[in-house]
Amino acid sequence: MGGFNWRRLVGWDRHPSHNHHQWTIRESRRRLLPIHRDQSIQSAIPAPEVTKVALRVRYLVQECVPCELEKQQITKPHSKIITQKVITAAKEAGGPDNKACVVYCLLVAKRWFRHQALCELWDAELHELRATACEVIAKHIIESEEDMTYLMHSVLLKRYSTIIDGEPTPPVNVIEKAVDLHALRVIGSSGYQKCLSYLWKGWLVQDENDPASFVEYKERDNISFLPHLDPDRMRAPMYQNAFLLLISFVYLALYTGAINTINPTGDLDFVEVLLYVFTIGFIFDELTKFYKAGYHILGFWNAFNNTLYSLLMVSLALRFVALTRSPGDIEARERFNSLSYNFLAFTAPMFWARLLLYLDSFRFFGAMLVVLKVMMKESIIFFALLIVVIIGFLQAFIGMDYADDMAGEDTIFILQAMANAIMQSPDFSGFERFSPPFGIILYYLFTFVVMVVLLNVLIALYNSAYEDIYDNSDDEYLALFAQRTMQFVRAPDENVFIAPFNLIEVFLLVIPFEWWLPKKQYERLNDIVMGIIYSPLLFCAAIFEVRTAKEVRRNRKRGEEDDDTIEEWEQMIDQIDFEGEGWIKKVNDSKANVEDDAAVLEIRQLRSEVQELKSLIEKLGKGLGGDANGDSLL
Repeated sequence: MGGFNWRRLVGWDRHPSHNHHQWTIRESRRRLLPIHRDQSIQSAIPAPEVTKVALRVRYLVQECVPCELEKQQITKPHSKIITQKVITAAKEAGGPDNKACVVYCLLVAKRWFRHQALCELWDAELHELRATACEVIAKHIIESEEDMTYLMHSVLLKRYSTIIDGEPTPPVNVIEKAVDLHALRVIGSSGYQKCLSYLWKGWLVQDENDPASFVEYKERDNISFLPHLDPDRMRAPMYQNAFLLLISFVYLALYTGAINTINPTGDLDFVEVLLYVFTIGFIFDELTKFYKAGYHILGFWNAFNNTLYSLLMVSLALRFVALTRSPGDIEARERFNSLSYNFLAFTAPMFWARLLLYLDSFRFFGAMLVVLKVMMKESIIFFALLIVVIIGFLQAFIGMDYADDMAGEDTIFILQAMANAIMQSPDFSGFERFSPPFGIILYYLFTFVVMVVLLNVLIALYNSAYEDIYDNSDDEYLALFAQRTMQFVRAPDENVFIAPFNLIEVFLLVIPFEWWLPKKQYERLNDIVMGIIYSPLLFCAAIFEVRTAKEVRRNRKRGEEDDDTIEEWEQMIDQIDFEGEGWIKKVNDSKANVEDDAAVLEIRQLRSEVQELKSLIEKLGKGLGGDANGDSLL
């Protein structure tokens, strides 16, 4: 791939002088989301020029935040640190030609400062503060831009690269970069959310001929029904998410039907066949994601789903084993069949928990999932300490067991007793015989360490994570929603076949037709198949889009944005003239000055009064001087 050094990615570099850059290189190529690997995608502005702009804004932030300050001084409205002059200077960092990449460069500078905070722990707070300043400036620039077309197409959606060790990084846009860096302030800005809303609705889609560019959906103001019955509309994240949620409910219904209709003979009925077909389709989908995006996208939900699918495949394999037994061997067939259903029943909690993955687009579930995610990360500290403690005490108990009778027969009992202690149900009855009094004393000590110390540490970590996230739950939800949207937008398929319908694409389209059918005819065939598969959803989507098109036309007649909505307080706003009534003047006279402190206002007033007094004294002095000169002449 052009500009991509795989040796540097895995940390194998022949040049020792580059070793200190390896973390930076790996970090710049680490993504929370799938990335484009198309060699044709280039930076909208040459990467060296983008890097120069990033260096300028980095220097600006360094000079504006020269020492450690309270974070509130940076983030509060009308900050005395991040002033309008600083924001204007940041806008001018790219000059008239490269000003569109300034927000991207601020995010790059944020990543540099965060990396510097890890490398220079003695100045970590200062560098974190500067990283925050980069976000604050970027948010101000986004929200102060009035030209929405320029903001969305040039600032937020154009892809840019920087230079690291003489090589350009993979081009990404601000929307993607903010999600990768978890830049909550940028994600929570109005312009960012407006652009994300357009992407979610499919009003902005990637150009089929130029994946680096986004074009507007031309039919969004078309009130005709047929133009919206387009299979390509399934590329809109909103419809993909709706279909995935529908498929998840169908998948759960199939599982419920399969687990509640047990076949004593071991035969597979229609519901079970559909359940396993769905599972195979999901497995193909996970493998495709891993093939396209690599290990970077692997996360909690991937591991969760893969565990569920593995258990289902074990259940299916056991069913096949049962079916291979001869009809006369009823006992063996029933044993394998029962074991298969046990595996199937074991997955029930995972099936229901899986729904949360597709409900995160709703605010209630999304905020809850963010809290759970952070709490799970915080619990890593607890489990790391717990593993060390368990290994130490387990070795002691097993050693005592061997010292007593050299048999080691009580290992299962020891493990069960230690597990009970972790679950806050200790069993002290069996440890009196372990090298008394050492065994019972050691078990008391283990119980104290686990139940009093470690579990309270875990509760404190959970409480801290809950407070930190829930106090900022709105921005965290917006970040989760942005990530969800970009999973559909970033590196999309030309033809959207959502699992389990990806099996149709693989076995009925790709294998028999793609290798010999001309491209246009193959695309036409895919559109026909997608139109048949998604016809119910496309019909509902077309009805929804026709209603939306009517609203878009009404907004355009009023001169408003396409997604504008008329609220209650706006319905009669055109029937009142604030300026003619003198209401604006009265409000201006009565409102307080929130930009300046009261002390500053008093000092300004005192300064003006001193200036007036000074001018009066000067006039008086000149008058007295003139009179004195006149008397001397006489």
